Amino acid sequence: MVVIRECKEEDLAGLLTLYAELRPNDPVLAPSVAREALRRLLAEPGVQLLVAEVEGQLAATCQLGVIPTLTNGGKPFAIIEHVITAAAFRRQGLSQQVIARALAIAWEMECYKVMLLSGEGREEAHRLYEKLGFKAGIEKGFVIKRTDVMAAR
Repeated sequence: MVVIRECKEEDLAGLLTLYAELRPNDPVLAPSVAREALRRLLAEPGVQLLVAEVEGQLAATCQLGVIPTLTNGGKPFAIIEHVITAAAFRRQGLSQQVIARALAIAWEMECYKVMLLSGEGREEAHRLYEKLGFKAGIEKGFVIKRTDVMAAR
């Protein structure tokens, strides 16, 4: 049975395992740093960290950030990031379920749009996002990373 729910502090180990699959080159966080970072993340009012749990194991996750704005009638916009399903659980619709829940939350919060960035070569993921209603070519995304800025100095 699949349960889609909000992440809890007790999910830290499973969450870190998922993120290691998503971003294998990220530095490993010390346990105390990871615990504190998760506490801060879960306390953030505009953030929802959603997980799919299968038989007690975290199988998928995504993060939703809702950002207030003064444009579009004062309605917020949202960003979905860090979508990952563990390799052992792929092709079961779990990413689709956590993203669908994130979208439902965004619409309940009256967001006027939801954005999602994805790596250029992730064609399979792009097909999923399009299946869920996301469209490419409406706006163009640009990214700058701190490492790029630091290298330019």
